[in-house]
Amino acid sequence: MRKIFATVALLAAAGGALSGCSVSAGADDGKETVVVGYQSKTINTVTAGTLLRGLGYFEKRLGGKYQVEWQDYDTGAPITAKMVAGKIDIGSMGDYPLLINASRTQGVPAAQTRLVSVTGYNLRGGLNSVVVAPSSKARTLADLKGAKVSASSGSAGHGTLVQALERAGLDPSTDVEVVNQQPPVGASALQSGNVQGYAQFVAWPGLLVFKNQARLVYDGSALDVPTFHGVVVREAYAKERPDVLQAFLQAQIDATRYLHEHPVEAAEAVAKATGLPPEVVYLYNGRDGIATFDVTLKSRLLAALDHDQKYLKSIGTDFKGVDVAKFADDSYLRKAYGASYDADAAGSVNAARISGTDAACGTTAGDPAKAGELWLTGEDTLRPAATPTCLLRQIAAATSGGGSVRAAYVPDAATGTHWFADKSVWVRDPAAEGNERFKPFTTRDGAEAFVKEHPRAALVGYDEALKAAAGGASR
Repeated sequence: MRKIFATVALLAAAGGALSGCSVSAGADDGKETVVVGYQSKTINTVTAGTLLRGLGYFEKRLGGKYQVEWQDYDTGAPITAKMVAGKIDIGSMGDYPLLINASRTQGVPAAQTRLVSVTGYNLRGGLNSVVVAPSSKARTLADLKGAKVSASSGSAGHGTLVQALERAGLDPSTDVEVVNQQPPVGASALQSGNVQGYAQFVAWPGLLVFKNQARLVYDGSALDVPTFHGVVVREAYAKERPDVLQAFLQAQIDATRYLHEHPVEAAEAVAKATGLPPEVVYLYNGRDGIATFDVTLKSRLLAALDHDQKYLKSIGTDFKGVDVAKFADDSYLRKAYGASYDADAAGSVNAARISGTDAACGTTAGDPAKAGELWLTGEDTLRPAATPTCLLRQIAAATSGGGSVRAAYVPDAATGTHWFADKSVWVRDPAAEGNERFKPFTTRDGAEAFVKEHPRAALVGYDEALKAAAGGASR
């Protein structure tokens, strides 16, 4: 864990031998090249990465004046290293890597960076989670005491793990052994049993759970600390090529609007480009998904970024404090965004909302704390559900008629985090109104906390809840 910055420095030193210098001419047409670093599988950054690239909006905004080189990485560390070396002009990464980026570049005038926009966020921290093997006996994070937990050092997932362990009364430096691994390596290590826990950022936990290769043991939303991903630019480049940065930000706004208006198509496009299942992409990026996509630099997000600094200092001795107010610069975005910037920056409503009439309960779906969606095989649109109980009824009706479920999404009854219905922990509360009798939770820990406060409530299996809802036992 103490090698975060040493690794970044080593990569930066090697950067001089890498191709892609932004000030050089393109190899084939003599155009100057702008280099964008992104993380294709970190799907909270798609509006500045995978989706943006696929839509071609940046190139269109540039009007053919520049050549764009897209460089894909698993984490933010190599993007930062190449920005220090002047080899990447614009990059996107999570909140902890953003702080490392600012810290590493602030002492190098030519490499100093500025945070210029946000891609997506979750105000409770739900973009980061900890999972265990399906057969693990761990039911809470505290059960991982003495275990090995895979995490990418200095990542948002690692930061969440450190804060969550402290909340659970554990010492992150002594009570667990954090194994520094890239997300794909850590996923393999969890399956092989070489580690007992896996702390990562979107979309890795959801992917493993969807594939029945892991079980959620800690929902980052329980931390109730905002987390986000954002876009950084080398300040010198922004001043030298303001037209390029404006084009990028305008294109990101275009891509964000597209995602809001076409969430299913966007999920399918990202899935095709990354190899991720579209059902997993939609969990995070769909209507009322775990991620809210909004480019504005919100005060709550910046305050959370400042709050995260003490945790980075605890896991990296070379981390130097960052003046977040100076690092964050929305002047470029304001110009690209327009007159509604302040109003939108003050809000936090997800522009991609679940809406419509629930076919099973005959009521309107619209409350984000209760609404879910059903994605049936062979259908291009998702069916809205007003409550989790209503969703169970829809699933039962569809499957009894020969249909099959691609995915069903429900919000955690306590945190609001969307999760797969069949992977959730269900509680039957006979004291609740009929259409709200069954309540889902992302973790067993969360479900048991609810039962403790509601004496008549009890845990039930998913199949049992499905059968009871279908038979009207919930009424």
